[in-house]
Amino acid sequence: MGGSGSGRGQRGKDTTSDMRPLDIRKLKRDGLLTQGRAFGWHWTVNGKEVASIQMRTEVDRVILNYRSRSNGGEWQTMEYPVRLEWTDCTLGGQRAWFLCPAQGCGRRVAILFGGSIFACRHCHKLAYECQRETDDDRAMRRADSIRRRLEWGAGIANPEGGKPKGMHWRTYERLIAEYYAFANASWAGMAERLGLVSRQLDDINRMANMYD
Repeated sequence: MGGSGSGRGQRGKDTTSDMRPLDIRKLKRDGLLTQGRAFGWHWTVNGKEVASIQMRTEVDRVILNYRSRSNGGEWQTMEYPVRLEWTDCTLGGQRAWFLCPAQGCGRRVAILFGGSIFACRHCHKLAYECQRETDDDRAMRRADSIRRRLEWGAGIANPEGGKPKGMHWRTYERLIAEYYAFANASWAGMAERLGLVSRQLDDINRMANMYD
């Protein structure tokens, strides 16, 4: 089964969530970085395996072995080493890092992202998911963050709760004002993109004005 990115078409600039990550912290946590280990690693979607690779651990490196293809072409077997580096932790112990194997890179990173080769985010030119957000997406995410702090259910279309027990009224009123500002911006952005005039937007505007 191919490595991450097999057969993937380009949709503009991919994000880190579009690629299959290989996280050295998980390998270390599972005790897989011991010299002489050979093991498989796989990725699943909704409980179904969608890709896998084989790895074996040598002194200060791991060997990756998998199949890859691009744009529906022929499968190719890929096998190459990824060097490891260890740094001391402040409270004892050591932290493991990958050294990106892409030509001319060598960055010390915790995560490699699959493609024709496993490489760092910079080499794959990946953005973070939040960098793809529209302004109203970002406003909705911030509104939801405030809803969590207020102990309300997620989603600006869902009912609102009251003041959490133990929260100062001044803090509550500040958060409410920020929440309505973000919710207002999110509804306005969605309405503009969809060409709609939302009655709920008018309601939010009215509530936001109460806290101006």
